[in-house]
Amino acid sequence: MAPRNHKNWLAKPKVEYISSECYNNHEIFEQEIKDIFSKVWVPVCHLSEMDITGSYRTAQIAFRNVIVIRFSSGQVRAFENNSVTRPAGHDMALCYHSLKWKELPCEIKHGGMVWVTLDTSTSMTVDQWTAGAFDCIEDAIDTEEMEVFHYHKAVIDTNYKLWHDTNSEFYHDFMHYFNRVSGFNDEYFARKNIPFDNGHVNVSSFTVNYEEYDGFEDRGELSFPNLPPNQWYMVDLFPGFNFNLRGSAYRSDAVTPLGPNKVLIEFRGYGLKNDSESDRRTRIKHHNSIWGPFGRNLHEDLIGVAGQGTTMREGTEYRNILHGRHENSTIHDEVGMRHYYAEWGKFLERDPSSYLKEAA
Repeated sequence: MAPRNHKNWLAKPKVEYISSECYNNHEIFEQEIKDIFSKVWVPVCHLSEMDITGSYRTAQIAFRNVIVIRFSSGQVRAFENNSVTRPAGHDMALCYHSLKWKELPCEIKHGGMVWVTLDTSTSMTVDQWTAGAFDCIEDAIDTEEMEVFHYHKAVIDTNYKLWHDTNSEFYHDFMHYFNRVSGFNDEYFARKNIPFDNGHVNVSSFTVNYEEYDGFEDRGELSFPNLPPNQWYMVDLFPGFNFNLRGSAYRSDAVTPLGPNKVLIEFRGYGLKNDSESDRRTRIKHHNSIWGPFGRNLHEDLIGVAGQGTTMREGTEYRNILHGRHENSTIHDEVGMRHYYAEWGKFLERDPSSYLKEAA
């Protein structure tokens, strides 16, 4: 077979694909902000980050400023925020009336996450929006109260969907030496990608052999409630939120798109509120050794998506991104990618495989 030349590469393949414009076009990005992020439920923080009356957290959804406040009743409410600039504090519950803020729908769900939507006319609850995607870890994250023990953020020159993609496809796992050593067993390759309504996917579990990596230890004793030892579940929520449960530690990622080629990612690590001091130290060690800023895996993922962002930014050569692997929904099947971009196309009412010049 003759090698593919430039003309062959640009030709439309006969398998599923999306256009690279999805990652770099300003018009598409503005439509995503208007038609996706302004309408969906967004996990803005965790209840444990607002531990006393008057505690608040600020966030940004679709370039609109949002504040969530904990009141004396314990209730958490969300508002559009046009005056508070600090990211967090403890003095807001008594003065919000004078600021005449617009209230937004707000719910506490799925392990104590605080969810907010800008869509004040929505009839969809958070449970309806997540559509069962959390069922695989519900007993683990809702049985006992959790609290945040780790927070950091990163601003990366890449499209927000590329970060979500790296949590949705798993052939990049070959990049992670730690994963290859501790996890490439028969159970790993048999894991299933399970699609849910609204573009969400969860990934079934398998047993991770942590002790196979030099210096690491078995994590079974500190597994989350109702979770068998050393399991690893993942929940990917459309359009850009990820929840990772690795036995003894839980992590969430939340994206805030800043432009077609820039994204803010917030990372949180969680333990159980009733952890002993010794157990908490161990959980933090387990979390940070993989997912901390200097852990084994996270920086490799960030480097990977930054490189992808460089090759796909505006002005680069148009190309078709293939999502054509079909492997019975097992771990390297790209069903999660296809499911995500099918939902993306519904929100934007456009074919993700087409270019704007073709759509026109």
